[in-house]
Amino acid sequence: MALTPQARETFTRLFGVEPQPHPTDPELFDILQNGIFDEAFSTGVLTDVERELLTITALTSMQTLPQLQAHVGAALNIGASPLQLRETIYQCAPYIGFPKTLNAIDIANGVFEANGISLPLENAGTVDATDPSAREQAGAAIQAPLYGNEVKEVFSALPEPFDEFVPHLLTSSAFGDFATRSGLDVAQRELISLVAIAAIGASTQLRPHVAGAIRAGSSRQKVAAALVQVMPYIGGPYALSGLVLVARYDENSSSEAYR
Repeated sequence: MALTPQARETFTRLFGVEPQPHPTDPELFDILQNGIFDEAFSTGVLTDVERELLTITALTSMQTLPQLQAHVGAALNIGASPLQLRETIYQCAPYIGFPKTLNAIDIANGVFEANGISLPLENAGTVDATDPSAREQAGAAIQAPLYGNEVKEVFSALPEPFDEFVPHLLTSSAFGDFATRSGLDVAQRELISLVAIAAIGASTQLRPHVAGAIRAGSSRQKVAAALVQVMPYIGGPYALSGLVLVARYDENSSSEAYR
């Protein structure tokens, strides 16, 4: 088996070197590289930069840090900005937690420094981080049109003070702290969130986030392309759990997760 011309061209464009036969497992790497850099990379409506940002999302979420390091470099090679890359990793935080996000950003920062990129990068926050009310208000302005009031209504049944604190935390953090940041728009952030959720196997949250990505402006074709792009990284079962929801998506049907 050998690499297809398309796989070879894509690999070289991304990583800046010609692919070489693997010394111990050449057949596996040929299968891998043909599947990723030919078939997945050439299917759908995503740009090269979008594909790499989504790949970085998957690798961040799964904590496959050696591969993350390579793909941060690849993303820079094809024109992704350091700000886009940083914000992609930051956007994963509400879904994978802060320790994994810190691991990933440490890898990215190492690549930035190796490429002569000065740190820290410019600030991207647009909301007063010290004002809980402002964070919640700004977050709700993004969350409500995409997801409605399900979280607030469902978790109002929690015992005090969690009946109010949990909805506040979700709205002010995931949406107020992160979705309001510059560097990526809401549609991009929703697609990143969906891929992060798929990559960690959070099947309950997949349905609302498929709908959220579409409501934020991505077409069904683009949402499907995002999940296909990361399928070789996250595995078929996790990707298919999202793709079946794209296949069955009906804007008139409920997309709620918890009721």
